[in-house]
Amino acid sequence: MSVIAANSPVAPHQNNIATHISEEKNAFRNYVDSHFQDRVSKFYYENHANQNVEFVKKKHEQLLKLDRLKMSMHDAVLLLNEVVDDSDPDTDFPQIVHLLQTAEAIRQQYPGEEFDWFHLVGFIHDLGKILAHPKVFNEPQWAVVGDTFPVGCAFSESVIFYDFFKDNHDSRNPMYNTPNGIYHEGIGLDNVLFSWGHDEYLYQVCVQNGSTLPSQGLFMIRYHSCYAIHQKGAYQHLMTEEDKSNVQWLKKFQSFDLYSKLPDKPDVDKLMPYYKGLMDKYFPQELRW
Repeated sequence: MSVIAANSPVAPHQNNIATHISEEKNAFRNYVDSHFQDRVSKFYYENHANQNVEFVKKKHEQLLKLDRLKMSMHDAVLLLNEVVDDSDPDTDFPQIVHLLQTAEAIRQQYPGEEFDWFHLVGFIHDLGKILAHPKVFNEPQWAVVGDTFPVGCAFSESVIFYDFFKDNHDSRNPMYNTPNGIYHEGIGLDNVLFSWGHDEYLYQVCVQNGSTLPSQGLFMIRYHSCYAIHQKGAYQHLMTEEDKSNVQWLKKFQSFDLYSKLPDKPDVDKLMPYYKGLMDKYFPQELRW
């Protein structure tokens, strides 16, 4: 299965996406005075106060058995029409719009069948947010969306709204408030507990249902919300060399995930057949959720 070379050629018809990224980059992740500031601040207070080792282990036990329901990837995508991310300061579009914007930005820069797995990662990366769907799982948004971070060690000051961690009881536990905490240097990110949310959930859905996505794609899904890692360079002391290599792929992915939030909505009906075909290629027809 192909992976993207670091010096892969850029398609000539990517100009509109590249221009948007260049000109609008500073407008995204505005956590100071965005149109949705009150909503976002309230979200992150609840998230940072409640995401601790005990809570994360509880959610693993409750939700990673994947015994709640069975459905196709396509049906799960359709559920995102009814989910708006309360942690997002940039947009209040339904999540399916963001998925298509991300995937089409990737597809434009990396066209061709050899990169179709990358297109699909862009399309499904936030699919775990169905956990917040009120009629399916009905998990609180602070336990589904937003930036992720390791628990069980000191919270990095590079995590957004770091001051809110003062009300997280793990920050006062001597077992958890050192740089290594319950881990050791070089332990590897797959041995580290991260704040619970849609990243880890969808990663486990992919792995436990036998997805054939390549390892780089699964890494993108699992850690795409950890901005402290891929934007701030935090937690490197916990990484293996393989982790550090995969972070470079994660940074590549993030340029599409964040900076593809164009004001124009994509044509869902026109684009869905292509992505449904990819879901059928890389996933079984029915999955456990």
